[in-house]
Amino acid sequence: MTLNTAPNLARPDDFYEALINMHRGLDDAASQAVNARLILLLCNHIGGHEVLLEAMRLARASAAEALAEAA
Repeated sequence: MTLNTAPNLARPDDFYEALINMHRGLDDAASQAVNARLILLLCNHIGGHEVLLEAMRLARASAAEALAEAA
């Protein structure tokens, strides 16, 4: 399995709204904890080690690019 980076959400706006609602009323620590739990649940669902490693590499690289652009 390869990592799909093309838009793939059936209802992206609804998903984004649900994601924001999941965090509503949480302090920073609880918000970070719920993010971590969500990530682990989704990683378990995906299961493929190489796919997960590629996702981590891409996430890290895009975060580094964003920081460089902001500087």
